[in-house]
Amino acid sequence: MKTTPVTELLHDWAAGDARAADRLLPLVYEELRRIAARQLVHERADHTLQATAVVHEAFLRLCRAHEVSWENRRHFFAFAARLMRRVLVDHARRRRAEKRGGSGLRVSLAEGVAMTTGPTPDLLALDQALTRLADLDPRKATVVELRVFAGLTVEETADQLHLSPETIHREWRRAKAWLFNELAPQRPIAALAS
Repeated sequence: MKTTPVTELLHDWAAGDARAADRLLPLVYEELRRIAARQLVHERADHTLQATAVVHEAFLRLCRAHEVSWENRRHFFAFAARLMRRVLVDHARRRRAEKRGGSGLRVSLAEGVAMTTGPTPDLLALDQALTRLADLDPRKATVVELRVFAGLTVEETADQLHLSPETIHREWRRAKAWLFNELAPQRPIAALAS
């Protein structure tokens, strides 16, 4: 099976070639931006992070992940999507802490109400629910991460996890049902509707 230049660079990077990361970024940048943009679609309109910032922060975190042994480009993009999710969750947590007085910023009641609207709580609720799901059933949680955050199709997810598409369909349906039940008091997560 022939490997792609991206896979070769990932293997070089995992083997300790620090320059491989520099050569890798131009090859994967547009795909990373597409993944980030897809994740930001579900954020509020005035979100302070842009896709470029999410990609850069995720790539910095990727560079610090020394012990990852990349299987292939899909594995890399799934891992990157997971890191982007972490970037957005960390940003939402900082924003929530600031709203609760962490930065000492005072706002009017109207500004406070405006700041509390939008999908940020959904992202935090989804992250917490996914963490609980991972404790109960790691495979279902991985399927959700690959489908929602990495944007993989059922077939790509099946290929990544070395499972049949039928198994992924089943795991995806059950994971969505579990998450909808967990998130019932919250607003529904649009990405889970498909």
